[in-house]
This record gives sequence, C-alpha cells and structure tokens, in this order.
Amino acid sequence: MDRGIPPGPPEQFAAAGRIPLAVVVVDGDGLVSHWSSGARRLFGPTRDEAVGQAAADLMPVAGALAQDEPSVAHGGDEGPYGRPGQDVTPRDIPSGQSGQDLPSGQGYDVRYGRDELGPELHTRGSYATAGCAKLSEPGRGRLDVLWWAYPLVGPGPGRHLVLAADAAQFRTADGEATGDPDGGALRITPAFALHTEFPDADRLARRLPDILPNMGPAAAGRIVSQVLELGYPVLEFSHHDRVPVTPDWGVPKRAAGRPGSPAPEDGSAPYRRRVAPRPELDLEYAEVRERLEFLNEVSGRIGTSLDLARTIREVTSAAVPRFTDFAGTHLRAAVLAGEGFPDGPPDVTTIWHRVWVEHNDEPGRWDDTVPVGEAIAFPEHTPFFQCMVTGEPVLIPRISEEQGNRISGEFEKRDLRPLINHRSMLLVPLKARDVVLGFMVLMRRPEREPFDAMDRTTGAELAARAGLVLDNARMYTYQENVAETLQDSMLPQVPPRMAGCDIATRYLPGTRLGRIGGDWFDAVKLPGSRTALVVGDVMGHGLNSAAMMGQLRTAVQTMATMEMPPAQLLRNLDDLAQRLGEQYLATCLYAVYDPIRSEVQIANAGHIPPVLVRAEDGSGDVLDVPTGAPIGVGGVAFETATVRIRPGDRLVLCTDGLVEVRGADIGDGLAALCATAAHPAASMNDACDTIIRALNTRDGRKDDVALLMARLNGIPADDVAEYELALDPREVGRARRLVRDQLLGWELPGPVVDTAELMVSELVTNAVNHARSHRVVLRLVRTDALLCEVLDDEPAPATLLSAGRSDEYGRGLRVVSALAREWGSSSSAHGKTVWFEQALPRAPRVRAKGR
Repeated sequence: MDRGIPPGPPEQFAAAGRIPLAVVVVDGDGLVSHWSSGARRLFGPTRDEAVGQAAADLMPVAGALAQDEPSVAHGGDEGPYGRPGQDVTPRDIPSGQSGQDLPSGQGYDVRYGRDELGPELHTRGSYATAGCAKLSEPGRGRLDVLWWAYPLVGPGPGRHLVLAADAAQFRTADGEATGDPDGGALRITPAFALHTEFPDADRLARRLPDILPNMGPAAAGRIVSQVLELGYPVLEFSHHDRVPVTPDWGVPKRAAGRPGSPAPEDGSAPYRRRVAPRPELDLEYAEVRERLEFLNEVSGRIGTSLDLARTIREVTSAAVPRFTDFAGTHLRAAVLAGEGFPDGPPDVTTIWHRVWVEHNDEPGRWDDTVPVGEAIAFPEHTPFFQCMVTGEPVLIPRISEEQGNRISGEFEKRDLRPLINHRSMLLVPLKARDVVLGFMVLMRRPEREPFDAMDRTTGAELAARAGLVLDNARMYTYQENVAETLQDSMLPQVPPRMAGCDIATRYLPGTRLGRIGGDWFDAVKLPGSRTALVVGDVMGHGLNSAAMMGQLRTAVQTMATMEMPPAQLLRNLDDLAQRLGEQYLATCLYAVYDPIRSEVQIANAGHIPPVLVRAEDGSGDVLDVPTGAPIGVGGVAFETATVRIRPGDRLVLCTDGLVEVRGADIGDGLAALCATAAHPAASMNDACDTIIRALNTRDGRKDDVALLMARLNGIPADDVAEYELALDPREVGRARRLVRDQLLGWELPGPVVDTAELMVSELVTNAVNHARSHRVVLRLVRTDALLCEVLDDEPAPATLLSAGRSDEYGRGLRVVSALAREWGSSSSAHGKTVWFEQALPRAPRVRAKGR
C-alpha cells in the first residue's frame, strides 16, 4: 500500500488538511476543562455548558479517555505509525450516559484505532488513539466525526487532548461522498504520522500551537511537545494519501476530486470557499479576529521599556478606548518599589497603590475620588478584593443601583456611585508565576455594549501579557536596586577632609550588565598624618568583577595600614591576585601623600597616569610615572616615583572610562582631562562636576567611571611638634609637660589640654614599657583636629585588655578609647604607631565692623 507523499505542491497537501477543529481538554476525572468554539459548533453545547461536565456525555470518544483500559481495536501492522485498526461492531452509546441503553432516534456508530509508537512509549503506557463516529440526534442531520485523542502527562489538570472534525465537509455540494478515481467511494480516516514526513515540517510544528488559542504559552508548549512525540494528526484518504491536519479559521475548502491532485490545467479554481453553516458564525469569526488584532496591537505597544513607571502607563493606556472607557492599574507596594517578589497571597491588610488611571471621560472626573498615587487597602466584601484574592477575573455585566450602593458603602468617605453605577465592570488580575502582582479595573460607559464572556477571556489574556511585562520591569528594577546597593556598599565613604588635604570623589556606573563594575577609589588614613589615595579598575564587568574589586580593595586597605612603600604594596597585591585565580586582572594606581614633607610617592600597575594641577599657574600636566604591568600578570617589577607638591596643588586620579572613547586616542582624552581639571572652580565638588560634564558625554561610553580629586594643602611646620623620649619611666612626666606647653602655645582651650595630657601619658607609658631600643617618638599635629602619635620599635600592635579590679595594668587604652574621637594602632616591620585624634572647638567667627 502506498504510504508515500502524493505528488503535487506542498501547499495543496496542507490546504486539504486545513479543517475546522474542535479542541477539548479533559482532566483526570474525565471532566472537560477546555472547550473551544469549534467544539461548540461541532457538538452543540457552549463553553459554559461543557466545562466541568463529563466528556463522555458530550463526545463519542469515551473509550479513548479511559487510561486503565486498552483501545477497542488496534491495527498497527503497517509501520510504526500504523493507520487505525479494524471496524468494530457498532454499539450504542447514548448521549448523556455511558451505558448501553439507546434512546430513540439517537446513537453512535463508532470505530476506534490505536498507534504502535515503539517500545519506549509502550513502557510508559502512552498511546494516542483515533477513530470515526456517526452521530444522529433528533432535529439534526447525521454527523460524521473524525477524532484524535492524546494522553497528556506533566503539571496541569489536563490528562487528555481531543481533536475532532466534521467529516461531512469532504462531501460534494450535493451531499454525495467524494469519489475515488481508482473506483469506489473515498474513505477518510484519522491517523498519526511523523510530522517530518511532510514538506516544510518545521512550519507544521510551529502551526500546531494555534490549535490551542486560549491557553497560555507554557501549557500550550507542553501539550504541543507531547503531540509531536506521539504523532502528528493526519487524514488518510482511501489508505493511499496522507495529509497533515492544521487548524482552519475560515480558509477555502477542497473541491470534489482526489485530495492532493494538482490544479486543473484550464485555470479553474480547484477550491471553493467554505460557507458558514449559520450566519452568526461569520459574526463570531469577526469578533474573534477583532480581539486577536486588539491583543496583537497591545502586545506591540507594551513592554517597549524595562522602566517600571513607563511600563505601567503603557499597560493602562493600551486598553482605552478600544476595549474599555476606563482603566485603572493597582500594584502591590513591593512591586512598585522594585523590591523582591511579594510574599504570600494578598489579604485585607495588603496595601495597593493606584499607579495609573486612563479614561475618555471629561477631564478631572475621576481625579478626586480615585487619585493616582493613592495607597489603599481594599475591603473584603468588594469585587476588587475577590479579584486580588482568587486571582481570577471578576465580571459584572451591569452594575445596578443596589450593587453600586453596596460597593460604595464599603469605602469610607468615598462615593463611587456616580462613577460606577450602570457601568459594566471587568476586574482582571495581573499575575506572574501564579502570584498576584496587581489588578486592573476596566469599565465601560452605560451606552456601550457591556462586557461579556468573550471580553472576560480577552481581558484575562490582556492581563496575562501585562503581568509578564510588569514582572519583567519589576525584576529589572529590583536587579538595578540590588546592583546599586552592592556597588554603593563596596565603595568607601571618603571623608571630604583628611590631614592636610581635601578630597572629592565621583562614581558613575556603566550601562552594561546590571550597572555593576570593578572600578573603585579609596582614601586611607596612614600614620604621620599621611593619606593613601587609591584608584583601581578590575578588568571586565558584572558581579564577578565587583566581587574581585571588593577583595582587592580590602587587601589594599590592609596593606596600606602596614606602611608599605607603594611599589612593595603593588608587588604584594600582584602576588595575592595570582593566588586568587587567573581571572584576577586589574589596574591600580597607589599614591601616598605626606603633608609634612610636601611630597607624593606614586606607584602604577598598568593604570592611566594621574594629572597634577599646579596651584601656582593653574596648569594641568600628566605625571610621568613608571607604568608597570596590571595586577595579576606577575613577574614584573614596580617602581615608586616621588613628586614634590606645593600647597594648593590638585591631584586627579581616574579610571579609563572617563578618558577613553572608542575610536579615539586615549592621549586626547588625557589632554582633555588636563584642560578641564585646570578650570577654576568654587569647590572640589564643583571641580569634579565640571570634569564629569565635560568628559562623560555618554557618546558610546559604556564603562564605569571612578574619579578622585585631592587638593594637597600641606601642614605648616608651625603646626607640627615632634619629640624623642628615652626608655625611662621618668620620661612620662616629661612628655606630659611637653604636651601641655605645646598645646598652650597653640592657644588651645584648657579642657582640651588636660584631656590630651592624660591620653599622651597613657600611650607613652605603654611605649616605654614595651619598646626594645632607646627611642620613642612623640608627634603632635594640629589641623582641624589634634593628632597625637607615639612611635616605638615594638611591632606587636596595641590591643585593648580586660583588666580586673585588682590588676595594675590594662586600663590605659580603655581610657584613650573613651576620651578620644578616634584612635588606632598600625604596625610595620620597624615598629608600631599608636595614635588618637581629639576634636578641637571651631574658631569663633569675627563679626564685621558696623554689623
């Protein structure tokens, strides 16, 4: 028997199989859970009448729906996808029953078949069945039904998918069966085949989801994958030709003649247009087409941006005025804030925000009663609460006076009756992953057609698409917030004033990969009133780069307090990066400013050089600093360069995102930075803003930008006092006298002098007791605060001890910790430094004469 593909263009084979299909999904209890409009046209009951009813009472396919019993007959003797089996002796299955009693004038003539799908599917018990039935009912002509039934597995209530078609559409206009050119009547039977056996198989597979137009993409995709696995539905004509079945929404039908035969040579049309059996069907087709066009238009309008506020406006405005006259969108507070996914189902305590309202009423009609931006908890006995709790659409075709009074009465000090009475209302939930994110209130004016069941389905589909778009925007906003929080937490809070210098910083995230990058800056307080200035850039973007940046920044801070020279610090950082992994590559610029010596020591690891703006003439120059290899390369030495500084000079450090532009030389960017940094500004912050505005024009710049500017003011020699003390306990008293005399000479208040004298006494006592050599250094520095440092050659850091009541030692640092504004201890190979800072009162302002 010929199982090949009949000759002729592929379009003819597909056209012959384009037939109106009834689509029914049956759950595990044998009840209908999905009933298409094609099923209503074929079998009679409407969707509301069919859903929830026993499928065996509505369709002549009862034997195919029992998973625990084999098919009535099966003939798989001709290939792995054999045609349906033998005829079965007709049995009577009354409509509405499953028994054997046949009411008068009604009955089924049934044939069943089953495919053999190979041992793999046999072991799972998954069989697709097909068959034919002839149905006769009082007042209705004899109906020939072709059907295909697929067992379904996986999540969801559906356990069987049934496709059915009217075989009478293959008859000629006079009602006679189409003839077979080989002689005899043409026999049409349902069967299964691999869709790859036909031309343009990929298009067939893509067309199959259209059979399930009212199902979500997840459910439809799951069902379609199983249909393709179990066998594509086909029609067999007289056991010779196979034609794949694809859904038809009103395309031309095959004329009399053998299916698959080429078009007549005289040019006459081989097809005639199908005539709807009832005129109202044309109206239904028009309604369905109009709604599909509306949903298609809405899909193109919403989701054009990941901005949450813009997405909300698009979703709300898309429905007015084509679908509704009023649309209001309410979202949960967590969604609006771009926070994580809302926890738990909503209840009477859930706060909803009215985020947008769109209507075609007169301006201002809704503003006072339902203002945009209002936060509200909806009362329990309202349709709004019902929609948000159940997650299902709520339809009120026409709000009566009584309903309007009842709904309005649930809201205190809010009269909704003039706005809702006599209008049609549809409430649709905005859901994502089965969680209600919000809901939309849709209303039509009294003079407009009220919402109906089809509108309810359309509104639900609109809300489903809008919910996904809103959830995408919510997740993007959430990720943006997380990224910014992560980035901000990793960047230091640099004080604007440190010993002898003023500092201003800027950080601009890039536009790639969640606005997270590896650029960083830092300023670290060092002993001797020095300050370490750091700028670095981890290669790459995203969370990995940010994590690397956090590790490297912490390492730099730790090594900086150990008073390492800049070159040695970069050497150790390079060794650390190689131990952490090969992906740790970064550039880094490390500078140490000594305001007492008026010099900066700089080491560079593959970073762009700094710019120094001279206070004397305002000129900006790129410093010629030896450039080593990036951190993580290994095997390259680093050098330290020393630059002399005058009071008022400004040092500018930045990452390449500020000066590097694709297609341009980086030297041009550095020249522009020099010119812009030299521009006079009222403050350090203004100077940073000027640089950012001039260079960060965002013309193709997608990299992060880190900028640190330090005005190096220096510390005058008159504000520094340094003394050497011997390792003699009597030196403690001398240290107190030296401190008192110096602070009084600086004209500091008496309470400040007394407190400083006490703390210095404790630090010098510890140094004399623990130092190894004969030298202890006491240094006093006056800036905005009083800084006191005690240096000795014992490298062990000073630590707080827990002293008991009878202990003679261990209380000194506790006294310092209680009295000082800030204190600390740093160690190096040569010893340690213990320091404290003491706040100084601000100098009183001198009042101008005549005021």
